[in-house]
Amino acid sequence: MAMAQNSSCRKRPNILITGTPGTGKTTTAAALAEVTELRHINIGDFANEENLTNGWDDTFDSYYINEDHVCDALENLMEEGGNIVDHHACDFFPECCFDRVVVLQTDSSVLYDRFTKRGYSDHKLASNTECQIFQVLLEEVKENYPDDVVIILRSDSLEDITKNVETLTSWISNWSPAV
Repeated sequence: MAMAQNSSCRKRPNILITGTPGTGKTTTAAALAEVTELRHINIGDFANEENLTNGWDDTFDSYYINEDHVCDALENLMEEGGNIVDHHACDFFPECCFDRVVVLQTDSSVLYDRFTKRGYSDHKLASNTECQIFQVLLEEVKENYPDDVVIILRSDSLEDITKNVETLTSWISNWSPAV
């Protein structure tokens, strides 16, 4: 993504919601999009719909996403602003794309129950649980985005999701482009 952009060109902010699978990224993003009328982009769905995948990963029962092609395909939308992007990885997006990066965190026992209900294989369940325990995605965010755009939110329950949507809605209402 060769975006030579900054938030001063956008009229509405771009938000990345990330976290271990099962933390409520899609639920939070969809609820936030409904309240704020921002565009929700689930990267997994977007990559499949736009044919931006590189085959199937049998171990994790998911598609390999071609990150370069995803970034290229998102370029114009990100320049416009007004997007809520949800994905479990964040290191391939250019820093300039997002005005707020939200890391959702969920208690490991709650995640385990969610993974079990989703029918995750033992390997996928263990790998994703370890990812949360060792805070892999939080570290990825800290390595790739400035501290002042990052917010960490709990996401153990529907009440947490409701509170998180309220928090982010308030932030969006008060957002103004950088000068």
